[in-house]
Amino acid sequence: MTSGETSTIKTISVVIPVYSGASTLGPLLAEIEPLTTQVATPRGVSFRVVEVILVDDGGTDGSDGVIASLASRLPFVRAVWLSRNYGQHAATLAGMASSAGDWVVTLDEDGEHDPQDIARLLDIAVDTGSQLVYARPTNAPGHGVVRNSFSAMTKWIFRNMLGHAHMGEFHSFRLIEGEIARGLAAYCGHGVYLDVALSWIVAWAAGCPVVLRTAGGRPSSYSFSKLARHFWHLVLSSGTAPLRFVAALGIASIVLGVLVSAFVIWRKLSGSLAVPGWASLLIMLSLFSGLILFSLGVLAEYMAVTVRMALGKPLYMITSHPSRGGPRAP
Repeated sequence: MTSGETSTIKTISVVIPVYSGASTLGPLLAEIEPLTTQVATPRGVSFRVVEVILVDDGGTDGSDGVIASLASRLPFVRAVWLSRNYGQHAATLAGMASSAGDWVVTLDEDGEHDPQDIARLLDIAVDTGSQLVYARPTNAPGHGVVRNSFSAMTKWIFRNMLGHAHMGEFHSFRLIEGEIARGLAAYCGHGVYLDVALSWIVAWAAGCPVVLRTAGGRPSSYSFSKLARHFWHLVLSSGTAPLRFVAALGIASIVLGVLVSAFVIWRKLSGSLAVPGWASLLIMLSLFSGLILFSLGVLAEYMAVTVRMALGKPLYMITSHPSRGGPRAP
């Protein structure tokens, strides 16, 4: 860390999507308020929270009234009103598009994320040069074994099967460079998973160990069916990996069909096949099923171009400073 990096005060915009935060927003904002004056991180980086953007996502618990009251009473609070419930990721993108800070922090409304950890996330970003830092919980969230297991499985698939290993384990508590956050919010298409969109433009993501707190004493608003839809959106918006799997499956089927056909022909010539027509039928099924799958794979590649356009994946993004492809050498 250079002296130039520590001499400039970093400005931070905090974005909080709100659906059922009537009872938790007040205490959470009280914790954030001391950070609105200039403070320093444990490693000496000066920063200040210049705004807290509360995005009303059409909740039914009176959150809108709480947001309006906080915005009128606290000068650093800004309200963003959505016309209806669009979901957490869309609400987060709306808040990011409305931000103005050097860095953008996304927090949940339920108080599970400790605002004091913002300083530690900022230290990691400055030390490593990363444009994105995820909180990495050292304890399990208080959502029950089933939901925690489902979440862990989803993150494993995201990293290891959908081509996003460079992002590590994503989390809704994030620190994002401001121009990256606003640029992403400008083009991100409908239904795109936020962390997938971040993986398109961030070379790698750093992680910061944090301890999660009790989530405001209220149950989660995510049912199993909502979590399943959430997972499906992750798969569909992850890019072309599922489509290319179809093409690979087609090629594998053709190879298997050729091998099966060679075996059947050998059995036929050796007189081991007694059923008339069985050999030719099996050869046709093996080869043509492979050709059909391969043809679907070719069509999937053409579809992939359309998918990238529909999802809003950018050809490039310009930033104000060089990016780094990995952590700095120690």
